[in-house]
Amino acid sequence: MEQKTKLLLAEDDENLGLLLKEYLIAKGYDANLFPDGEAAYKGFVKEHYDICVLDIMMPKKDGFTLAKDIRIINSDIPIIFLTAKNLKEDVLEGFKMGADDYITKPFSMEELILRIEAILRRTSQESQSNAQQIFTLGKYTFDTRKQILSDGDETVKLTTKESDLLKLLCQNANKVLERNYALKSIWIDDNYFNARSMDVYITKLRKHLKDEPTVEIINVHGKGYKLIV
Repeated sequence: MEQKTKLLLAEDDENLGLLLKEYLIAKGYDANLFPDGEAAYKGFVKEHYDICVLDIMMPKKDGFTLAKDIRIINSDIPIIFLTAKNLKEDVLEGFKMGADDYITKPFSMEELILRIEAILRRTSQESQSNAQQIFTLGKYTFDTRKQILSDGDETVKLTTKESDLLKLLCQNANKVLERNYALKSIWIDDNYFNARSMDVYITKLRKHLKDEPTVEIINVHGKGYKLIV
């Protein structure tokens, strides 16, 4: 018997929470609902989950704080944020926390399921992939599984988004990595907020690699980025 995907749902709106939980269960998920961030954190510590869907505005512990605490325990678990606001600051804040996706209320149940399925499909492909896991970038070694960039003396632990983006760049080294392809591969959606968020991550990667003159990430106007190795 196939094991169901275990999903943690944190939502303080009781009606919406119950509606989401029932829908997720009907779609074959093993979903647990928590009414606030504190209860959700206690629930997460007790059981193993495959994915988290977190409302941002919650009592006792907001979604961002909860995500930080969850990431300390499990740095790889996919996280989707739910929010009533469509503020640029919120979106960027969410992605800085390493969120895998972001959905603004009101949303359709079908859309949420599609986002969840896309993320689980991607993480499952990554875990099953026998593709190259270690790349050499000048003096740096990039281990995609451990999300580590090392030059022998110093080791930097990359966030999930940084690692995913650098891996795509490495897989397309010396070729143009198209913006839309990267956005849809990592952020699912190529909207304005996600595009701005990707620019933030490109800047972070450049900083990580700045001490190696033979490696450069360049902008290809109107197309995307190119990792020169």
